[in-house]
Amino acid sequence: MRIEQNTAAPLLTKVNTLALYLAGFGLVVMTGMVAWQVFCRYVLNDSPSWTEPGAVMLMSWFIFLGAAVGVRENNHLGFDVLLYMLPPSAKKWLRMISDLVIFAFGIGMVWYGIGLVRLTANTTMPALGISGGWDYAPLVVGGVLVILFALERIVLRVRGRPVDEVLDDIAPSEVAVELENIDDVRGDAAGLAPDGGLATARRD
Repeated sequence: MRIEQNTAAPLLTKVNTLALYLAGFGLVVMTGMVAWQVFCRYVLNDSPSWTEPGAVMLMSWFIFLGAAVGVRENNHLGFDVLLYMLPPSAKKWLRMISDLVIFAFGIGMVWYGIGLVRLTANTTMPALGISGGWDYAPLVVGGVLVILFALERIVLRVRGRPVDEVLDDIAPSEVAVELENIDDVRGDAAGLAPDGGLATARRD
């Protein structure tokens, strides 16, 4: 589920948007390359050698870019049942631990990605004629973005700014229904009464 961070740094917002568009563009180009390969193989009976490795490389790029965007926009799947059973203070700590784990995972992506790039930098991909290091570059770039976006979330939490706690005050039994329309979810969260009860939900 996407939760907008209104307090986010404008620069990271632009980086996030750029990564999202590049991932989408890569997906479209990869689809075109695979379609061209199928056409050449079964219609022209002459399949080009560069389409398959090129499509795989593009897939790596849009997967890791998309994964980083998912970190910032909170689109990744998660088991959040425990969150609804904990008090607000415990929820914040649990979310902080989650962000720290993601941050550490991003560091691991960069660390091992750089090692793989160095290991394959002097090799050449026969079909594409480029360095084999480009095959692992998406791991490094995606890792850097994951680090930046996770660090942003951590800093916002330390400063006491809301990050993704929109659903915290909604009863678990209502979450499944409310998730059908994120606008209703935000309206319900904004209409919380001071005593913790929900205001009358907005209905279309």
